[in-house]
Amino acid sequence: MKHRRHSGARTGWSMGLALLWAAGLVLSAPDPVDARETAGRVPLPAIEKGKGDQCVEDVQFMRKNHMKLLKHQRDRTVHEGIRTKQHSLVGCIECHASQKTGSVIGSNENFCQSCHSYAAVSLDCFECHASKPGVKASLTGTPQQGLPAPAASAPAASAPVASSTAGAAAGSPPKAATR
Repeated sequence: MKHRRHSGARTGWSMGLALLWAAGLVLSAPDPVDARETAGRVPLPAIEKGKGDQCVEDVQFMRKNHMKLLKHQRDRTVHEGIRTKQHSLVGCIECHASQKTGSVIGSNENFCQSCHSYAAVSLDCFECHASKPGVKASLTGTPQQGLPAPAASAPAASAPVASSTAGAAAGSPPKAATR
């Protein structure tokens, strides 16, 4: 019976060398974030930190569910008359308005617009709501909200309006209709 030469020592040494080589490849690989930016992909939005110590909810939860919270808050306020501050849009704006611009929209550096632009999602909250803290909301759209000012209305006609009541004197109030 022939003894086979045991090659365990050589196998262990070559396996160790292979592991060392693989570890070197892993450690020398580019950072995934750098790879994303250099591979032609859209860079992640730069989000300015809010003013408080922490958000009203966990960051990951807010990224996924902020619109659900805002809609729920809107429904409770509009339909039930219940106003709370925990998930109010005004509270979000007070905390997340940019220190540079004082707004959450108007630049891709501002809190709301940076993520909504990145995700290509419509940002229509500020058609009615103010985008800066302390500014009253307006349905007409103002530059403070990030919207263009309303167009000037046509001047009122200076001619007197004809009365719908036949035979009424000019300038006298119309007569009440009888049944």
